[in-house]
Amino acid sequence: MAQVSVSSLPLAPATRRLHTLPWQRLQGWIVPLGLALLWWLASSNRWMSEQILPAPSLVWQSALELSHGELWSHLAISLQRLLVGLLAGVASGALLGAWLGFSRRAERLVLPTFNALAQIPTLAWVPLFMVLFGIGELLKLVVLVKAIIVPVTLHTLVGVRDAQPRLREAAAVLQLPGHLLISKLILPAALPAFLAGVRLALATGWSSLLAVELLASSEGIGYLMVWARQLFMLDIVFVCIGVIGVLGFAMDRGLGWLDRRLVHWPHPPGAQLRVQRLQGIEHLQALLLPLALLLAWQLASQLHWVDANILVAPWQVLLTTWQGVLDGSLIAALVVSVGRALGGLLLGGGLGFGLGLWLGLSAPAERLLAPTLAALRQIAIFAWVPLLTAWFGLGELAKWVFVGLAAFFPLFIATQRSVAQRSAQLDEAARVLHLDLRQRLLRLVLPGAAPGIFAGLRVGLIYAWLGTIGAEYFMPSGGGIGSLMIGAQQLLRMDLIMAGMLLVGLTGALLGALGQHIESRATRWRRA
Repeated sequence: MAQVSVSSLPLAPATRRLHTLPWQRLQGWIVPLGLALLWWLASSNRWMSEQILPAPSLVWQSALELSHGELWSHLAISLQRLLVGLLAGVASGALLGAWLGFSRRAERLVLPTFNALAQIPTLAWVPLFMVLFGIGELLKLVVLVKAIIVPVTLHTLVGVRDAQPRLREAAAVLQLPGHLLISKLILPAALPAFLAGVRLALATGWSSLLAVELLASSEGIGYLMVWARQLFMLDIVFVCIGVIGVLGFAMDRGLGWLDRRLVHWPHPPGAQLRVQRLQGIEHLQALLLPLALLLAWQLASQLHWVDANILVAPWQVLLTTWQGVLDGSLIAALVVSVGRALGGLLLGGGLGFGLGLWLGLSAPAERLLAPTLAALRQIAIFAWVPLLTAWFGLGELAKWVFVGLAAFFPLFIATQRSVAQRSAQLDEAARVLHLDLRQRLLRLVLPGAAPGIFAGLRVGLIYAWLGTIGAEYFMPSGGGIGSLMIGAQQLLRMDLIMAGMLLVGLTGALLGALGQHIESRATRWRRA
């Protein structure tokens, strides 16, 4: 992870500041009411089987029945897991990020290793964690902490480190003692970045918890969805999706309210995680921690501190990776997964770009569709898995739809925001020059929005890759690196699991670098 743009991670939809009439505000209800009417007609006229599309009345009846206890008990278990994971992950991430931000030596020694491990997405760790920790509560806690600690650490690091130079100068002038420097200067300056990290961590943690509950749990809202899906009781699945969407909305609004209450002073909108330029012996110092970890790992395996079936030697992992590359098994699985990621990006990202462009150009379209899309965005991506597998099966179509859904919102939000925030002078110039719609798009709108659109493409590429790994976990037929790792977990092939993790991390890093290169090349004219 050479560089992380903190401001670009949590993309938020643009809000157009328009004076709307009361009847215009009601336009946002047209689409959901139209969908509800279409749903009622489809169920009433038996256009689809009730097992595939349950009637609205059945969903409502199931919601009432579940609300008498079963739904709340499963939801309470999930929220309890989320709370414990948040407390542990946020506390650990805040301490680690503050330490790295305060100490240049610690950043030089620890951050490269932390970044390398962070390149492996949380989903790719799940098969390994299932072998190491079983499928009980410890698994959920470890997955949550892994998902939460990365964004909190990186955002806290940025907030503390970037606040230091001027603050230390001011503290030196004022001769502030250390405790006042921290409480009066460092903490207020780092708080905006820290809260941004917590907001991102909450969304990531909630989605990761649902994923692991879908995979390995006997309690929780994710388990309830899997159980209902297996019995083709999609009315319960619909109820759970609605509850997850409402919870996502409430948590996002709650953190937004907390942010506004705690941060009431001017602060920069974002920052970048810049990796130190190492010089001379510093290159060797950055290798100390990974070499020490590898040595401890090798000793633990060689001296049988841990069962060899649970923790294989690093040399065996490298050997398995090399053999998989030579015989083509790992490369073939990787090619299948990358193809799905790019295909899903083309499907979902293309739709997101088209809709974002339309809504960015048209205020009526935004009033009509934006509320519905904003509501759908609050539903964690893995909550759709039981419904998609019931509608599309477990084949390639279901995987492409899931990956496309993961890639849709980054492109949609980035495109809509960039186009909607175009300069008013550009529109005026287009009218003066009598440009038609095609000329406006090619000469004014798209060039001006290109930086935001390509930033969205970069994020969408990463989300498509993560969605591909998740799709292959839940729909393991058809091959792919995720399917290979799940199969290796069932056979306790730890060397193959770790080889898959290595390839997933490297591929994710390469796709991120590719997206950044495309963004840089496509918008290089802005730096000329």
